[in-house]
Order: sequence, then structure tokens, then C-alpha cells
Amino acid sequence: MAGVDLPEPHDVDLPRTPPLRLHGRTFDSSTPAVMAIINRTSDSFFAANRHADLESALSALESAVEAGADIVDVGGVRAGQEGEDVSAQQEMDRVLPFLQHARAQYPELVLSLDTWRAEVAREAGRLGLDLVNDTWAGHDPELVGVAAELGAGVVCSHTGGLPPRTDPHGVTYPPEPGGVVTDVVRTLAHGARRAERSGIPAERILIDPTLDFGKTTAHSLRVLRHTGDLAALGYPILQALSRKDFVGESLDLPPEERLEGTLAATAIAAWLGATVFRTHDVRATRRVVDMVAVIRGDRPPRVALRGT
Repeated sequence: MAGVDLPEPHDVDLPRTPPLRLHGRTFDSSTPAVMAIINRTSDSFFAANRHADLESALSALESAVEAGADIVDVGGVRAGQEGEDVSAQQEMDRVLPFLQHARAQYPELVLSLDTWRAEVAREAGRLGLDLVNDTWAGHDPELVGVAAELGAGVVCSHTGGLPPRTDPHGVTYPPEPGGVVTDVVRTLAHGARRAERSGIPAERILIDPTLDFGKTTAHSLRVLRHTGDLAALGYPILQALSRKDFVGESLDLPPEERLEGTLAATAIAAWLGATVFRTHDVRATRRVVDMVAVIRGDRPPRVALRGT
């Protein structure tokens, strides 16, 4: 416009985290990782991902790999307090045969175990476990040491101090500044430093703000908006957003109808520096995070012919 001084364009300053290195593979903002969820349960909150039968779980594994999963995260216990009680032995009976098959069938695949029990992780480690997904923030103090012994990575999480399988109720944090975001950052920093002291290299430590766990929907949304503050801690970020209640309550939708909301949250988290995404919907998530990587300028388009 004539007579108007326009600002000079400049590069967007985007959050970035160090690479994650597991099982000989490297993941970063140019090569984000999609972590497929395989629930060896009959009572998971999302009915389409209930695989109590081993054959069903193995079929889901094959589909996840074909759809572009880099990591497969298997769990044998529902996260919420509803549903059946599961002993450590029952959990092992569910996850160990799956891990054994996955390692034999897909030797390059990164294998993760969602557990809070050190004894379960130790047994899984005999099968070549690559990552321990400690969703319950060190409830078992021995778990991080087991991950170190196995040479595996670890996910450090935030639950607001709640023990395993506890649904949040009456959750409060002080107002910001110093509220939920500060608590998440402080807790994740402490967990990551403890993992390093236990002998796990920083390149094998993931931090997960663990939305929904110990949080209201308002808390989860605020923490999601502050993903960039987590990037400042200097560890790779895992975002487990898939079909969670904060998505459902934001849109007033049941788990079966939360895909679009999940993908919107995924794109925001990827833009703000997260590089690992735990999901029920591998193909859609793969395409979203790869597209965000291109938009951010972290990788080129696969094809660039238009206008040439």
C-alpha cells in the first residue's frame, strides 16, 4: 500500500527439542514419531482399541505398522479406575506374548510398554523392550531404575500426584502464574533429572504432560497451549492426546467421534515442539504430523513440481 511502511518478514521462531534416540532410530521435528496404542484389555475407554484376544492385538499391530507407526505402545491395564482389577501376573500374561511376537515380526520397530510396575517392565525387558511408558509419574520408585538396567528409554509423566488408576475429582491448582503449567513443568523437570541420575541418557528420556490425568479440561487445554514451555526443558516431548476427555468435553462428543478434535490438538502440539504422538489413529496422525513438519520448514515436501 502506497505511503505505508510494511514490516520486513522474518523467520518464525518455533520451539524445538533435542532428538529422541531409541532402538537405533532418531526422531525429531523433521522426523516426528507416531506411537500406536495397542490395549490388551476388554475395558479400555475407546471400544475400537480393545484387544483382549491376542490374535486381535496382533492384527492391530500389523495394521499400525502398515499405517506408518514408528513406535508401538502396549498396555495391559485400563488407565481409569473403572473396569476390572488386573494383577501384575495378569498384566504380564497379556503383554509379554504380544511383545515377543512384535519383536520377532518387526525387528526394527520401537517397542514400548505402558506400565507403572517395575516387575512387569523387568520381565518385558527380556524380550528387548525399548521404552518404558511410566504413565503414573514414578508411583513405583524402582521403575526408572529397571528402565536404566534394560538400556531402555523412559517416559516421565505428570498426574497431579494421583496414584495409578485414579480418575481426577475436585482438582485444583493455584492460579497462573504458578498454577497447573508451573506444576507440570516442575514435575517433568524433576522426573527427567531423576531418570538421568538413574543412568538413562537424555536422548532416551521423553516428557509427557499427560493431559486428562490429574487435570480438568481447562487444565489440559492450558497445558497444551504451553507445549512450548515444556520444550524449554530440553527433552523430547510426547503428547498423548488421542480421543481424550478434554477433546470430548471441548466438543461435547463421545470417544468414537473425537478424531477431528484430536487431530486439531495434534497439529497444535506439533507446531509447538512435540515430536512423539501416542494415538489410536495411526494413518491420520502420521499425515498430520508430517504435514506440520513441512509447514514448519523442518522437512521439504515429498514432491515439489507445481509451478516449476
